[in-house]
Amino acid sequence: MRTLSSPARGNSNGRKSGRRHPLATVALILVGLLTTGGAYAMFSSTASAETNTAVTQTMVDEGQKLFAANCATCHGLSAAGTEAGPSLYGVGAASVQFQVGTGRMPLAASGPQGQKKPPQFTEEQTLAMAAYVASLAPGPEIPEERYLQADGDATLGAELFRVNCAMCHNVAGAGGALTEGKYAPALGGVQPVHVYEAMVTGPQNMPVFSDLNLSPQEKADIITYLQYLENNPSPGGADLGSLGPVSEGLFIWIFGLGALVGVTIWIASKAN
Repeated sequence: MRTLSSPARGNSNGRKSGRRHPLATVALILVGLLTTGGAYAMFSSTASAETNTAVTQTMVDEGQKLFAANCATCHGLSAAGTEAGPSLYGVGAASVQFQVGTGRMPLAASGPQGQKKPPQFTEEQTLAMAAYVASLAPGPEIPEERYLQADGDATLGAELFRVNCAMCHNVAGAGGALTEGKYAPALGGVQPVHVYEAMVTGPQNMPVFSDLNLSPQEKADIITYLQYLENNPSPGGADLGSLGPVSEGLFIWIFGLGALVGVTIWIASKAN
């Protein structure tokens, strides 16, 4: 009896030990889902990266064609520069978008500095040329959209502008004259992206404000201040171009003194 009953207990224990846990099926399903999801994500990322690379290379190729047809005369076929134009190695995409996007390039005529005019290329063409020049050597990149929203600190931006920019552009961004026929342009109506790109590339006589001089957020604050000036008219009435004592003094000299002379002549004629 003992000999027969012992195997029976052993078989019973064996069946119990081989039974699956109730959560085993759930665990297998979760493992399968995670494996499938991970494989799909990896495949999608790889495909997306390949697509982005292809688009970027397409832009570079298109930009090279546009550059050869419109810019190589002055800057050389390899953008290494000639006697008529400087090398573009290291100027970055930001410089190309600023110069071409504001119509300063291609130059209409040689002079002290490039004149702002309607751009000759579409935005897509401009970005393509910027991608080509950026592929030649590292340089300042086109700024991120979050720094161009004009939602920073306008008060801090006004202080930074007065310290770093007002001596040329005027405290209200109205522009001003420089030496040798050059000038600092007015900043009213200038797109935020072009303001930012001018700060990081230093076109014409403008100094370069790297991130060590002005952080990206501080540049965004300056853009906020300029947008505030543009959206809020002068509370004192006509601002006479915001040129300060120059325009105000001229106004007083011509109209104020002229009125006094007129009144004096009128009084003298009445006395006679």
